[in-house]
Amino acid sequence: MNLEQLRRQYLEHLEIEKGRSMKTVANYERYLTRFFSFSKINDPKDITDDLLREYRLWLNRQLSREIIDGRKENLKKNTQNYYLIALRSFLKYMIKRGVKTLSPERIELAKIGERSLDLITPEELGLLINAPDTSNLKGLRDRAILELLFSTGLRVSELCSLPRDISLKTDEFSIRGKGDKIRVVFISDDAKTVIKNYLNERKDMDDALFVQVSNPNSEKFQKSKTLRLTTRSVERIVKHYAIKAGISKKVTPHVIRHSFATDLLSNG
Repeated sequence: MNLEQLRRQYLEHLEIEKGRSMKTVANYERYLTRFFSFSKINDPKDITDDLLREYRLWLNRQLSREIIDGRKENLKKNTQNYYLIALRSFLKYMIKRGVKTLSPERIELAKIGERSLDLITPEELGLLINAPDTSNLKGLRDRAILELLFSTGLRVSELCSLPRDISLKTDEFSIRGKGDKIRVVFISDDAKTVIKNYLNERKDMDDALFVQVSNPNSEKFQKSKTLRLTTRSVERIVKHYAIKAGISKKVTPHVIRHSFATDLLSNG
């Protein structure tokens, strides 16, 4: 059996036997595709220590999609680790099936600084995302916010800056974030669906993607001239649904963003 067939079966295994979310499966597929594009091999036995070393060196020299001071930077160590985590998990799957290939223990991740965050579990994340009542506009908006925070890893300031006419035709879009850096983020099908449902129910003409669900003739709107949600508003929304979902931990947009970043680690 060749690598392409094994990869397809592995992704199906993640979805069916392991019960991983479609977001997680899509992430693994994207990271494995990069390894396949680099290696151009089709036999599991061709994954060797030498190839792994060349791949790591290649990853380390790749430019990210972030633009800093008019130029692109190399991929960050934690981003490189995402690719290695996916490959290591794929190797574990093949070894368990008796396929002769490189031992997954040969892959060591780059050391990065650890953060002290009280992360939420996948079960708690599911409860949080499903907490909004989507039978009304406010619930649709809040569900879209939660889906987008997790599926993209956006900072709360980046999420609040998104325009109403964001393109949902592809699986990615560009965002100008911290330090005026431009990067490309990937969006899940679930997030695209709930955003479309939310926008279909909007009656206002505001340019912002996420807005207050209030009267545009109110005194608050007349002062600001925009219904755009603030970062503080999104933080309150996340806190509200964490309490509603029965999560006792302190849940913030940053915690959800970090859950996105560690999703591969926890599932790999």
